[in-house]
Amino acid sequence: MVYVEQPVGVGFTQGTPDISNEVELGQQFVGFWKNFMQAFQLEQRKVYITGESYAGYYIPYVADAFITQNDDEYYNLKGVAINDPIIGDNTVQQDVILSPYVDYWSNIFNFNETFTNYLHSLHSSCGYESYISKYLTYPPPPGPFPVPPDPEAVRNSSCATWDIAYYAINLLNPCFNVYHITDYCPLLYNPEIPYFNRLDVQAAINAPVGTVWQQCTNTNVFPPDGDQSLGPAQDGVLQRVIEHNNNTIIGVGGLDYILPTNGTLLALQNLTWNGVQGFQSYPGGREVFVPYHMEYNQGSLAASGYVGRWGHERGLTFYQVDYAGHQQPQYAPGSSYRVIELLLGRISALDQPGSFSTQ
Repeated sequence: MVYVEQPVGVGFTQGTPDISNEVELGQQFVGFWKNFMQAFQLEQRKVYITGESYAGYYIPYVADAFITQNDDEYYNLKGVAINDPIIGDNTVQQDVILSPYVDYWSNIFNFNETFTNYLHSLHSSCGYESYISKYLTYPPPPGPFPVPPDPEAVRNSSCATWDIAYYAINLLNPCFNVYHITDYCPLLYNPEIPYFNRLDVQAAINAPVGTVWQQCTNTNVFPPDGDQSLGPAQDGVLQRVIEHNNNTIIGVGGLDYILPTNGTLLALQNLTWNGVQGFQSYPGGREVFVPYHMEYNQGSLAASGYVGRWGHERGLTFYQVDYAGHQQPQYAPGSSYRVIELLLGRISALDQPGSFSTQ
């Protein structure tokens, strides 16, 4: 297993950022990857790429760059898995679906009736209610779907429902976690001492000792104006990846506020792959099963049993894990391990009974 920090400007990477889009990122990555494979004599290996969050951009573009190389000696791509990804338009994946998400988890948000009604009125007046009714259907209407106006482009926009609800919940719960909505005060971790800033850790992993490592860098890694690429579900990139390997897995944690499930599904319903647009049936008709197991690591307990829903059509698997947050391998390691087993072909389905393949 190889952990990669990229692009230049994040983590322990060296150099100065000099790219402006995901195509350039993919070009840089394939150069690095070939050098890495040669240095460690890993030619001819099968390659599976996984990640989360903004890796919803990174992974499809990197995978597409692998495919373009047409060279199985170094780029023998066999599958990709992405959890809680941004793959399409921000407004669609956050603002459009926000009010129904808050309603679903109303016992957690606990907004009063006045504010809840306010969110409902914005959901209607901004056109989000009609957008969901028309486009979040199975099968979907013919695309491409229109892209709603970006509320972030207008100062103090009343259609920035994601921001509006976020500010409100932080008044009620100042420890609110956009990655896992059931977190409350006090904070259960110390964000001031990142593990990778320990000098002994840096020395042990041969990283540049003295680096100030950040989980999310302050450096603009796409200078000067940010990432200029469309989401991979918008420009054909994700389609090519799915059709190349017919082994693409996308999943979302039910407790993720930053990128909720229905936003990802809206992006996928606007995508055509293997000749058909979107999922023809709701991809939640089957249950995600995690084998029952002994717990040996009290620092990383993992749920067992039926923990979510999933579906599969034409080479694309979609799943939701109910009690997972944005960082699924952290919040739900058992189901995340099961997804890796599916990716690698060790199981044939996420509801397959029995033990883990490594038990």
